[in-house]
Order: sequence, then structure tokens, then C-alpha cells
Amino acid sequence: MTEFSFACTGVRADRYAAGPTLVFRLRVTAAAGARVHALALRCQIRIEPARRTYGAAEADGLSDLFGERSRWGSTLQPVQFAQVALMVPSFTGEIETDLVVPCTYDMDVAATRYLTALTDGEVPLLMLFSGTAFTGDGGFRVEPVPWDREAAFRLPVAAWREMVEQHFPGCGWIRLPRDTMDALLAYRSRHALTSWEATLEALLDGGGALAPPASDPFRALTGSTGRTDP
Repeated sequence: MTEFSFACTGVRADRYAAGPTLVFRLRVTAAAGARVHALALRCQIRIEPARRTYGAAEADGLSDLFGERSRWGSTLQPVQFAQVALMVPSFTGEIETDLVVPCTYDMDVAATRYLTALTDGEVPLLMLFSGTAFTGDGGFRVEPVPWDREAAFRLPVAAWREMVEQHFPGCGWIRLPRDTMDALLAYRSRHALTSWEATLEALLDGGGALAPPASDPFRALTGSTGRTDP
């Protein structure tokens, strides 16, 4: 059976992608210069949070994921980052190819909350590979790629931030239930507010002229901020 090894040699933010996307440069090696007709790979990428240190500000930002720093000995468990498929074209011995990984800025996703909390340095990743190889010099045979194939890589936090800034410059992202979103839309329309920023600022100001009537379903949303009518 052909022995395969994998290494990640770099990463970049794809500035031309429709959504946030990282492109990892992957080197695939087939032992003894074996001929590979094609390689159908599955790659699972995990964050290994225990493999780096954290400043005080980062620790505060990670408390909702891992709890107090005193508990990190047991709570710093791997975090799922992505799972993608890759078709590697024909090669002999070794090839380098791009592994395209779509990302999300959804703050309800644990990996996004983790990455957003980091201020600098690197993110320790572990890439786990499996799949099917189509090999053979004079013929054609099908072989599995063993589940124990893996590669470690340290993703620069700067690459993640560059990717986010390309698609959400100077902005954050929040997901809301449909009922809450409908109430926000109604509130914005009722007060002729020109943007979502203006809508939220009006709610945070808690001005009497903008306060919804008692029968308004939006009161459930404003109540969560702890504001009361003057």
C-alpha cells in the first residue's frame, strides 16, 4: 500500500472569494516516488488551544469557552475548525496544491469566538487526513488513505484578521432569531432610521421618543438590555 505524508507550508486569505476564505498550501508526498492518478481527500481541521499561551485580555475573551484560567488544565479541549474535501490531480512522488477552507464570522460558532479573542501570535492547528488514492504505474488500483495521516500547522492570527477585514471591514456580526429580526425591522421602519447602526444606537440610548409602546412585541428585546422607560 502506498505511504502518504502531508505537510502544510503556508496560508493566505483569498481576497477574491465571495465569502471569508482561507487557502492553505498543502504538500502531499507519496513514498518511493509512487505514481498517483488522483487522490480524493477528506481533511478535518482542529484548533489545539492547549498548544499556545494566552495574555490576560485573551483569557478574559475565552472565559465563555473554557471557563476560568484555573480550570484550563481540563477544559482546553480541541475545537473543530473545518471539514473540507479536496481532489488532488495526478502526480508522481510529490505535489503541492491549495486546500480551500470557507470560514464563518458567526459568533455562535466556537472556532470563531476563539479566533476573535486572540490578539496576536499563532493558532495551533491539526489537520487530519483520510480518503481514497488511485495509484499504479502500469495499471490502476484503489487504496485507502489511512486515518492516522496528519499535519500540524500554526496559523498566524494576522491571516485570520486580514480575511475578516476583507469581508467585514470594521464590523462585527450577530445572528438573531426570526421573531427578533422582524421586531427590529418594524422598529427601524416605524422610526424611519437610516441604518442598523442608528437603530441599535437608538435602542441603547433608551430615549423616551423612541421607546416602543407597551403592546409592542419588541419590548422583549429591549428588556434584555436592562433598560426601562423613563
